[in-house]
Amino acid sequence: MRQGDGTRQSAPAGHLPPLHLPVMYAQVMEGLQVKANGCYLDGTFGRGGHARGVLQQLGPGGRLLLMDKDPEAITHAGQMFAGDTRVAIHRGSFADLARWQQTAAGLDGILLDLGVSSPQLDVAERGFSFGKDGPLDMRMDPDSGQSAAQWLASADEGEIADVLWTYGEERMSRRIARAIVARRQEQALTRTAQLAELIASVVPRGKKHDINPATRSFQGIRIHINRELADLEAGLDAALARLKPGGRLAVISFHSLEDRIVKRFISSHAKAPPGNRRLPEDTSFVPALKAIGGAQRAEPEETASNPRARSAVLRVAEKLEVVA
Repeated sequence: MRQGDGTRQSAPAGHLPPLHLPVMYAQVMEGLQVKANGCYLDGTFGRGGHARGVLQQLGPGGRLLLMDKDPEAITHAGQMFAGDTRVAIHRGSFADLARWQQTAAGLDGILLDLGVSSPQLDVAERGFSFGKDGPLDMRMDPDSGQSAAQWLASADEGEIADVLWTYGEERMSRRIARAIVARRQEQALTRTAQLAELIASVVPRGKKHDINPATRSFQGIRIHINRELADLEAGLDAALARLKPGGRLAVISFHSLEDRIVKRFISSHAKAPPGNRRLPEDTSFVPALKAIGGAQRAEPEETASNPRARSAVLRVAEKLEVVA
C-alpha cells in the first residue's frame, strides 16, 4: 500500500525545504537522472514532494507534467506551481498517460508512486483508514465509480471473498465475507469503524505486535475499488510507449502484488524469455528496457523516522534505443 507522500520532517541541505520529504526521495532523484532540459511526468502527484525535487533540477527549457486521480491533489498542484510555465497539470489516472497530449512528444522520465497517499490515508473522511472512523468510501477519485460501502452492499459473498483473498492476501477471506453479508442484512455498513470492528470480531487475534486484523481486508477492498493493479499494468505499457530512448522509469511499490507486476514488466522487456530445448532458438527478442540495479529499499535512517517507508520498494529501468 502506498504511503507515497509519507513525510519526514528533515531534508538534506540543498534539497527540499523542511515541509516534508517523500519516501525514498534521494533514490528516486538518483534513479530519474533529471536533465535540466528534459520532460518528466509524475503520475501520482500526491502532495508533490517528488515533483518539487524534479522541478528544482529543471532549467527554463525543462517540463514537468503532473497527474493524479484525486481532485484535492490536483488543487494542491495548481496552488503549488501557480504561474510556473514549465508545469502542466492533468486530473486522471496514470493508466491513461499516453492519451494526454502533453506526453506525445516523449518523456525523459516517469515516476509512479503507487497506492494510497498519506493525505488520503490520514483524513478520516476519505475512508481509507481502519484507525480513523469515517465514511466507508476508499475512492481515490471520489467522483468516479462505486464507494466501498456501495460495493459491499451489493457484491455477493463469493466476490467479496475473492477480492479479500486476491488483493488483500487475507487467509480468513471467506469467514470475513460471510460476516459482511450477514451483517448487512441487519445494518448497512457505511463507516470504516463498523467494518474494522466486524472484521476484528471474526478474525482471531494473533501476537501482540501483529498487524491490525482489518489491514489486509481494507487493502484488498481499496485495490479493487480503485482498479489499482489493472491501472498499474496499463500505466506501465503507456510509460514504455511514451519514454524516449534513454528515459528512466521509476516505480515505488508498497506491497508484493504491485512489486511483482513491476518486476515482471521490467524483466519481460529486458530479458528474452527462457528457451525451450525442444524448440528452435527464438532470435527475434529485442530488449526495450534495461533494469538499473535491482529492488531498492529505504535506508534505516528513513524507516526509523518514517515507518511508512518500511514496505517501500523502488525499481528503476531505462528505455533502450531499438535498432531496426
